[in-house]
Amino acid sequence: MILNLSRRAKGASPSATLAIAAIAKRMKAEGIDVVDFGLGEPDFETPAHVKEAAITAIRDGFTRYTAAAGIDELKQAIATKLKRDNGLSYSPADIIVSCGSKHSLFNIAEALFEAGDEVIVPAPYWVTYTEQIRLVDAQPVIAQTREEDGFHLTREAVESVITPKTKAILLNSPCNPTGAMIPLEQLRKIAALAVERDLLIISDEAYESLTYDGHTHVSIASLDEQIKRRTIVVNTVSKAYAMTGWRIGYAAGPAEIIKAMGAIQSQVTSNPTSIAQKAAVAALLGPHDDLRTMVVEFDRRRRFLLNRLNTIPGITCTNPEGAFYLFPNVSSFYGATVNGRPISNSAEMADYLLQSAHVVSVPGSEFGSDAHLRLSYATSMETIGVGAERIERAFGALRG
Repeated sequence: MILNLSRRAKGASPSATLAIAAIAKRMKAEGIDVVDFGLGEPDFETPAHVKEAAITAIRDGFTRYTAAAGIDELKQAIATKLKRDNGLSYSPADIIVSCGSKHSLFNIAEALFEAGDEVIVPAPYWVTYTEQIRLVDAQPVIAQTREEDGFHLTREAVESVITPKTKAILLNSPCNPTGAMIPLEQLRKIAALAVERDLLIISDEAYESLTYDGHTHVSIASLDEQIKRRTIVVNTVSKAYAMTGWRIGYAAGPAEIIKAMGAIQSQVTSNPTSIAQKAAVAALLGPHDDLRTMVVEFDRRRRFLLNRLNTIPGITCTNPEGAFYLFPNVSSFYGATVNGRPISNSAEMADYLLQSAHVVSVPGSEFGSDAHLRLSYATSMETIGVGAERIERAFGALRG
C-alpha cells in the first residue's frame, strides 16, 4: 500500500511545547532531576468545589451526549462571567463551548478563513496561531512588536502589514510568551483601525485573570458596539481555574459566526465532555478565592525569577505584565562554543540548557523570535530557585 499523506498533514508541525513536555517527562522517568520551565500549566490543584461539581455530575448520571455547542447552563454561566468581568452582554446563542480554547480558535479558523485570506498575528506569538491559520490554507502575516517597547502592540505595527487580502487581526493580551498587555490607548487605536478597514478581531483572552503590578485586562470587544460586532472573544477555564486537563474553552461573538462554528464542531468532535461542562459552571459561578491565591503566588515567582535572570550578565528580560511566562533575550551568547560546536540559535541554546543543566525551556524561534527562550514560572518556588541556580551556572560556563 502506498501511503500518500495530505498536503495539510505534511505541512503541519507538532506543538513544540507539548513535544518538549514529552522530553521532560521521559527524562524524569529515566531518573534525571529535571527542572521544567516548559509547559504553560498551573501547578495548583483544581479548586475543590469544581471537583465536587464534577463528582456530583457523575453521581447524577450526567454522562451522556449534550448539545454539540455546550449545555445552556454553561452558556448562561459564560454570559454571566462576560458581563461580570468584561462588561460584555451576550445571549447563549452568541456563545459556543468547545474542547479548550485551542479548539475554539480552530473552529474560528475553519468558519472564517479560506485560501488567499491573510490573518495578522503579532509577534512574538503563541505557537498554535500560525499553524492553525496555515492548516485552513490561509496565510499568517506577522506584525512585529519591539522588545525595547515591552513587546507592546501598536496600531502602526498592525497597519503596516494590512493588505487587500487581510481578513482578521488576532490579539492575545496578556500575551503568551511575553506576558505583555496591549496598552488601552493602543487597544482603542487598533479597534478603530479594524472598523476603518472592515476587519474582524479574534481576541484570545486566556490569561486575562493573571495580571500584575496594577494592570487590568480590558477586552477589546468592550470598547464600543462597533468593535464588539466584529470581534470573537475566546477564553478558557484552563488557566484561571487550573483546569487544563478538563478541556473546556469557549467563544462569544456574532451569532452567525458562532452558529457556523457550532455546525463545524458538531461534525468533528460533537460536544465537550458533559462532566467537565458541569465543573466549568462551578468554576465560573463559584468562589474565586483559589484564583486570587494563585495570582499572588505567580506574582511572587515572577518577581523572583525576573530578578535572577536580569542579574546574569548577558541576559535581558522584560517585565511581564500578565500570564506566567518570562521571555529572556539570550542572543548575546550566540557564538559560544560547547564541545567544539557553536550555539547559534534558540533551539541550540534550549538544547544546551537541557543537556548541560537539565533545565527545560522552549526555543523562542517557535514563538517568532529566535533571540529568546520562554520560561514558564507555573511551578513551585523551590523548583524555580533550583532552576535559576542551574541557568546561572550554565550561562556562566558559556562566558568562560
